Amino acid sequence: MHEFRPDPVERAGGVVPGAGVEPAWPRPLRTPDRLNCCSRRAFLGWTLLAAAGCARFPGVGPRAEGGSAAGPVVVTVRGPVPAVELGRALTHEHVVTDFIGAEQAPGPRYEAGTAIRVVLPHLQALRARGVGALFECTPRYIGRDVLLLRRLSELSGLHVVTNTGYYGAAGNRYLPRHAHQESEEQLARRWIAEWEGGIEGTGIRPGFIKLGTDRGPLPPLHVKLVRAAARVHLETGLTICGHSGDGVAALDQLRVLESEGVSPGAFVWVHAQNGTDAERIEAARRGAWISLDGYSVAPGQPERYRDALLALKAAGVWHRVLVSHDDGWAVEGEALHGASLRLFNNGNPRPYTSVFERLWPDLVASGCSDVDLERLLRDHPAAAFAVHVRRV
Repeated sequence: MHEFRPDPVERAGGVVPGAGVEPAWPRPLRTPDRLNCCSRRAFLGWTLLAAAGCARFPGVGPRAEGGSAAGPVVVTVRGPVPAVELGRALTHEHVVTDFIGAEQAPGPRYEAGTAIRVVLPHLQALRARGVGALFECTPRYIGRDVLLLRRLSELSGLHVVTNTGYYGAAGNRYLPRHAHQESEEQLARRWIAEWEGGIEGTGIRPGFIKLGTDRGPLPPLHVKLVRAAARVHLETGLTICGHSGDGVAALDQLRVLESEGVSPGAFVWVHAQNGTDAERIEAARRGAWISLDGYSVAPGQPERYRDALLALKAAGVWHRVLVSHDDGWAVEGEALHGASLRLFNNGNPRPYTSVFERLWPDLVASGCSDVDLERLLRDHPAAAFAVHVRRV
C-alpha cells in the first residue's frame, strides 16, 4: 500500500454489438457527449433502461433477465447511456477519497470549488485523449461525493459512473456501525434504495456495486457483504466490483456469489494484480472479469502489468480483461472543513495517463493489435457494466 492509495491493501466477450473499431490508437471519439441529467439524451437513456426491462426499477419497466432491441445501458451520474455509446473507459479510478474513517465527518471536508479546480483539467485532458467514461470507485464512508462527480461530468463531458455498497477491507475501518449489526437483507435494502430513489436525496443513481475485502478466506462479516451484494444484483442487474487483497479472497467472493445464484459474469475481480497468473486465468475461464487496475510507471510495474496481460491473452481470456490506474486525490489532515487535496502516491506523477503513454506502446510492441486495444478499453467495459441480471 502506498501512502495515499484509494484501496488500502497492498468480460460474453468480443466487440459489443454496434461498437465501431477505429483503425488507429488512440484516436479521439467521434463526437463530444455533454449530456445533462435533465436533457433529452438522459430522458432517452431512462427510456432505454425501461425498454430493456433488465432490472427492477420503479416506473421504468418490469424486472427481467436480459436485454431487448433497445440494447443494454450503463448508468452514469447523469443518467443511463447506451452501452455502445459509452466510449473508451477507465474502469477503476478515483476523484477524491477521504481516509479519515467511517462516520468521522458529516460531509465533504474540502471545498467543492477547490476539488473542481484541481481535478477538472485532468478529466478534460482525458476527454481530449479520446476517453468517454470514468468509473469512480470511491464507496460511501470513504468520501463518495456524487454531487461533485455530477458537476465534474457536466464540465468535462465525461461519462462518470458512481457506486453503491460498502468497503470492508483495511480492517473494517471504513464500515459504518450498522454494517456490523444488520443482516445481509437489511444491507441489501439500503443499497437497493440508492438504486431506486437515488443517493442521499440527489436523484443520482449508482452504476455498480463496490465491495472491499482483505486477504485470505473471507471472515463472516465480509461474507455477509458479498451475500448482500448478490441480492442487490439479482434485483437490479448492477455489476459487483470486489476489491480483493489476494486471489484467495477473490475466489472466495466468487464462490459466495455463485452459491447465491449470481453468475461469475456479474463479478469484477478488482486488484487482480494481487493474484497469480493461474488464479486470474481460472477466474476468467469461469466467466469473471479480471481488473488489472493499479497500473503505474513505478519501477518494475510496467513490465509486471504487461506480462500479466499477455499471459491472459495467451490463455484465450483477453475478452474478460479490464485495465485502469487507481489514480485520484486524497483529503489531507483531519480538519472537518477547508482541507486540501493530495495526489495519490502510487507511482504515477500525473493521474489517468500512464495506461496510454506507457502500457499501450508496450502492448503494441508485444504484438497486440489496434483491435485488441480497442476491445480492451471500449468493448470490455461496456460489456462488464451493462445493467442486466446474470444468474448461474
